[in-house]
Amino acid sequence: MRATTALPTAVLASAGAGIAYASLYERNRWTLRRFDVPVLAPGSAPLTVLHLSDLHMTAGQRSKQEWVASLAELEPDLVVDTGDNLAGHDAVPGTLRALDPLLDLPGVFVMASNDYFAPRPKNPLKYFKREHARVHGDPLPWRDLRDAMTRRGWLDLTNAQGELTVGGRRIAFAGVDDSHLRRDRYDLVAGPADRAADLRIGLAHSPEPRVLDRFAADGHDLLLCGHTHGGQLRVPFYGALVTNCGIDRDRARWLHRWAEPSARNPGGTWLHVSAGLGTSPYAPARFACPPEATLISLTARQG
Repeated sequence: MRATTALPTAVLASAGAGIAYASLYERNRWTLRRFDVPVLAPGSAPLTVLHLSDLHMTAGQRSKQEWVASLAELEPDLVVDTGDNLAGHDAVPGTLRALDPLLDLPGVFVMASNDYFAPRPKNPLKYFKREHARVHGDPLPWRDLRDAMTRRGWLDLTNAQGELTVGGRRIAFAGVDDSHLRRDRYDLVAGPADRAADLRIGLAHSPEPRVLDRFAADGHDLLLCGHTHGGQLRVPFYGALVTNCGIDRDRARWLHRWAEPSARNPGGTWLHVSAGLGTSPYAPARFACPPEATLISLTARQG
């Protein structure tokens, strides 16, 4: 009897330890990633971009709020937020507490599904189906968050264009609403990206290839997205199990080349997908994929 029960007991103990690690430790192991992206004209001085995504903030997440606020000490030239900031009806004050010192810096953002709708319990097996019925939670006070960010000077690029002068360089932006919900209206921002600008950046919450291809065809240098949580639960030596969108598993997080150099865009198009800083309150676990923000150093292309 002892030999018969030893193996199941060991398996259950290992599973329990893994769940505890993923939900109690790794989910709160705030991590800063760094990448260099050669997108500026030859001879240009670098610019730094802090990319935030998928905070999924709740009111009581003080550790996350304090860590995000501390990122202002990096003194980035630009802050980019690619949505899914909220995870509760009372989360706007905590989210703004986290962003407050960053709102003094130049910034841009797009909104996403979990800014608009509260999370709700879901069957995790649904994420393995490319097309599945999407059931929304109750509406969230996303307008309060949007208005607070725009009052501090950040540009709302949700189905919109804009530009900022950052570090003496003019950056042209275009962004879309959440393409996972098919709220994107790319035609509102379509057309050749401004070649007179020093840099052209596109924003989308969900890295859907149909949208990324249009950004690349229009000549954007860098695309910034989130949504995937990097897979959230990754298998070592295999990677993300799912991406919850059209992007392939190999590009579920971090920096990748999306389009090769062309006549319209001599530097090609780079894609950065943030693994994000949060989880749904109904799936509070991460494994081999800690919550993260990214400091991107924009550097000069070779001549």
